[in-house]
Amino acid sequence: MATIYQVSELAGVSLATVSRVLNNNARVSEKTREKVEIAMEQLGYRPNSIAQSLASNRSNSVGILVSELHGPIFGQMMAGIESELRAAGKHVIITTGHSEEKGEKDGIEFLLSRNCDAIILHVEAVSDEYLIELSKGSVPVYIMSRYVEEIKDKCISLDNNLGGYIATKAILNQGHTKIAYISGHQFKADSINRVNGHKKALAEKNISFDEDLYFVGDYKETGGSAGLKHFIDKKLSFSALICANDEMASGAMKYAREHGFELPNDLSIMGFDNVSFANYLYPKLTTIENPINEMGKMAAKLVLKTVYSKKDLTIQSVFEPRVIFRQSVIPYSPV
Repeated sequence: MATIYQVSELAGVSLATVSRVLNNNARVSEKTREKVEIAMEQLGYRPNSIAQSLASNRSNSVGILVSELHGPIFGQMMAGIESELRAAGKHVIITTGHSEEKGEKDGIEFLLSRNCDAIILHVEAVSDEYLIELSKGSVPVYIMSRYVEEIKDKCISLDNNLGGYIATKAILNQGHTKIAYISGHQFKADSINRVNGHKKALAEKNISFDEDLYFVGDYKETGGSAGLKHFIDKKLSFSALICANDEMASGAMKYAREHGFELPNDLSIMGFDNVSFANYLYPKLTTIENPINEMGKMAAKLVLKTVYSKKDLTIQSVFEPRVIFRQSVIPYSPV
């Protein structure tokens, strides 16, 4: 089997030049590129990842750390990142942090040890200060679904404050004023921002935020069912329920039907994320679009532009959510 060394000798160029050709580096002239390609064809040379990284000091791999592997939101995000990188001839190494500080730091150390050219992080437990310090290292680090002002040029985020605001605004516009809210864990920035947006929309209508109609869930179906049970057990009056993600909304919908609610007539329910199953719930779930797949692609493009010198790429750092109206929210009708 031919080697990169034989290609360089036959073409009369250095190993670094062959590597640049293999990596489609723009700094190689067309005449030199043609010489290398002819040599590869004559030798029957097939490039491999090791050869491509020789002399370029690149592994052509990008590390990805996500909170969990289960759940549709993370699958969509990873699919977006991987598809964009693979199209550019790069590969991914994936690990999880489980939303725990130690787990996230261990995962980051693992990816650093794998000689990744860059790392994309979806982290929730480590501090902003840790991420700022990490970004000063030799391996470029990029942050998904989180905004850190000091390293904002390395962040791809959703305007979660706006998301929480428009979710509640949509419910208010249907005439509902007694609105229960199930949030995610409050150590997570996206959860905090979504609640803040909810409070802002209420304040604009001169409606006080009611702590009794607020429940901290877990971003899983169990959080939705536990939250609705909590409100019902306390015999609270409300006509609409907002859940901070679609998984909790689906759990709440299931619990509601099991306990005699006719949806949406007895209770309007709003989700957040617009994951794939939202359109198949009954009733179909009104929710907030979180374009996580496109955000994943954008994070990959940011890596390709800043690490691999793909200069022709346009980067969008902050994405805006929008309301997806379906059947689970209807106008308020007093009994």
